Amino acid sequence: MSERKNMTDRELVAGCINNDRYAQELLFRKYFGSMMRMVTRYTDDKEQAMEIVNTGFLRVFKKISTFAFKGSLEGWIRKLVYHSLSEYFKKHSRYMQFLVFEERDETFRESPADHLYAEDILKLVDTLPPATQKVFRLYAIDGFTHVEISKMIDISIGTSKWHLASARKKLKQLILQSNNNMRLYAG
Repeated sequence: MSERKNMTDRELVAGCINNDRYAQELLFRKYFGSMMRMVTRYTDDKEQAMEIVNTGFLRVFKKISTFAFKGSLEGWIRKLVYHSLSEYFKKHSRYMQFLVFEERDETFRESPADHLYAEDILKLVDTLPPATQKVFRLYAIDGFTHVEISKMIDISIGTSKWHLASARKKLKQLILQSNNNMRLYAG
């Protein structure tokens, strides 16, 4: 039994594909903490966070057979949980609270991001310069602090903050531009 506790990601995925409840539990336990940390960056409500994470893991177990090991298992799980997070806030909110670009920004009744899906926003993130994109993903999606990021990728805390501010500014422009383009096509 103890050797099953040390299952590799490949063994966990194979077990989950075969509906092995123990493998599913191990996978859930292994990645629950990091997914919960990511989600609680966007909501202080623990019940809401649990609902989002559980919905995300349900999605993981339904789609586990599609995981092709072309990237990390944790990254793939994070993407599915992030989609659950996105859908939750789209369903329960008039604006996407988790994409507040500046805390001092005015609140709008309708956000330009309202008309974008998480996939659209992630595609916009992909257009950022590599270093800026990396810092943005680590901070905004993965939930790391500037101190942790600076140690991880060997940059100063100030540089990490600069990359985040740059990413926010550029994404804000891209979202507004995307929203304007959608109006042109719709109108």
